[in-house]
Amino acid sequence: MRRLGSVQQKIPCVFLTDVKEEASRKREHQLFQVVATENVNPVALEANIDCAFATEKLDGTCCYVALYQGQPYLWARLDRKPNKQAEKRFKKHQHTHKNYKDFSWNVEEDFKTVPETWIPAHRVKHHNGHPIPDQLGHIPGWVPVEKSNRQYCWHSSVVDYEVGAALVLQPSCDEEDMLEITAVPLADLQEQTLELIGTSVNGNPYGLGSKKQPVHCLVPHGSIQIRNPPPVNFQQLCSWFQESSEGRVEGIVWHCNDGTLIKIHRHHLGLRWPDGETCLADRPVVIRLQGTNDTYSSSKGLLSSFFPLNGHRFSRLQDVEYEL
Repeated sequence: MRRLGSVQQKIPCVFLTDVKEEASRKREHQLFQVVATENVNPVALEANIDCAFATEKLDGTCCYVALYQGQPYLWARLDRKPNKQAEKRFKKHQHTHKNYKDFSWNVEEDFKTVPETWIPAHRVKHHNGHPIPDQLGHIPGWVPVEKSNRQYCWHSSVVDYEVGAALVLQPSCDEEDMLEITAVPLADLQEQTLELIGTSVNGNPYGLGSKKQPVHCLVPHGSIQIRNPPPVNFQQLCSWFQESSEGRVEGIVWHCNDGTLIKIHRHHLGLRWPDGETCLADRPVVIRLQGTNDTYSSSKGLLSSFFPLNGHRFSRLQDVEYEL
């Protein structure tokens, strides 16, 4: 499987954007809407987006695999955000100046505390030894997923640190349209970012599992290819999202040859998400977990739940279920 760029920062939109003073369709309590104009972003043109590899933008929560205490670990996304006083000043500046530029942050005092294990994401800029926020006032970062932290119980359910493996959804090497759910060594995923999707993540747009039988898995970023992407044209993209069977996705992420990542989200185009059945949930899937029953018998996560299904095929991803 082709290994593509990892998601460590906010990805720019393929079109230049504008801000409308209306309630966001994407974020609750956000009183403004970021919408795409019809002008292609110069960043996309410079990265030669017409030759880029188009992949499905997945709707979950971003994760990262990196060393922690000497072994490969799953890390959860945790952006360091301003405290109430600093956020109030930032919003006032945005309202007055209609942008975020020239706002002065006090990085030591303006931000909420984070766990000692928190690390900033790659390519976060630093000043005087401190990471500085992006245009939204956030400092992207990560915290290790430890089994004792119930806040990240769904992250924990897809990894087994004793076995050293993660439950991963990826395209099958054997059949073109088939997906597979398999155990991948965490060591093989090091320095990659993945999307955690499933029952208890972001409203479960893919309809996976149930409250009684929650289903979660990790999807490597860039692994779900869009085979027939539309041209980078505002009207053609709008039509593709609404009329193509492949367009039943949250968005597109283009992986450019120079490593640049560019995206488009349905909300940028004023389109709903989710909007009926999704392309990913409708694809067939096979369970492939190598090893013996003893390999996962001590696991308390989904690896042990899925092992008895080894070799089983489901006609749709959203039909996957296991025995309790």
